[in-house]
Amino acid sequence: MTDRASKVWLDRPAEADATGQRGVIAFGDSALVERCRKGDMQAFGLLAAKYQDRLLNVIWRICPRRADAEELAQEAFLKALERLSQFRGQSQFYTWLVRIAVNLAVSHRRRVGRIKLHPLADCPEAEPSQAAALADAAGRRDAPPDSAAMAAETAARVAAELEALDEEFRIVLILRDIEDMGYAQIASVLELPAGTVKSRLHRARCMLKERLSDLVR
Repeated sequence: MTDRASKVWLDRPAEADATGQRGVIAFGDSALVERCRKGDMQAFGLLAAKYQDRLLNVIWRICPRRADAEELAQEAFLKALERLSQFRGQSQFYTWLVRIAVNLAVSHRRRVGRIKLHPLADCPEAEPSQAAALADAAGRRDAPPDSAAMAAETAARVAAELEALDEEFRIVLILRDIEDMGYAQIASVLELPAGTVKSRLHRARCMLKERLSDLVR
């Protein structure tokens, strides 16, 4: 990681709201982007603080090695800073940032080859709801909600079947059913027509449902 990337990533000032609570970002993205274009690195630090967790989560689902995901997230922020003059405001800043991140993650994954996806339940940041979101996308799980062992097994199974999907279907599922992005946002990220996104998502859900047929109904 470059020194510049480290500075952008680590020196993230937290803003305080009217109640004095730290970590609340009060500035709109457009204002922050404009300040960045004028050389205000603090403004870019605010953007990084605002979106770092969400962006890392997206990349981590594509490249499940945590260290790789963190490095790629930092690279995505650095590239966004370097390309800020290319951002025309035709989409939300976060959507544009995710497009950069997804392209980096996909390129990285293709370089290193397919990596076995760690079950979501094995990762300290994961929540049972993330596995449930994908299972629910394929159909309702027939599992006791209060069974931690069953939840962990289901999460591992869903993660494995998600990994087995082709890249084009896996990514659209991640963006829609885990990250809860809208169709227009996904279309912008993947640079596809919205109709193609919907069609691809439907096919991905059908394939996942078939793979999880013993868990869903």
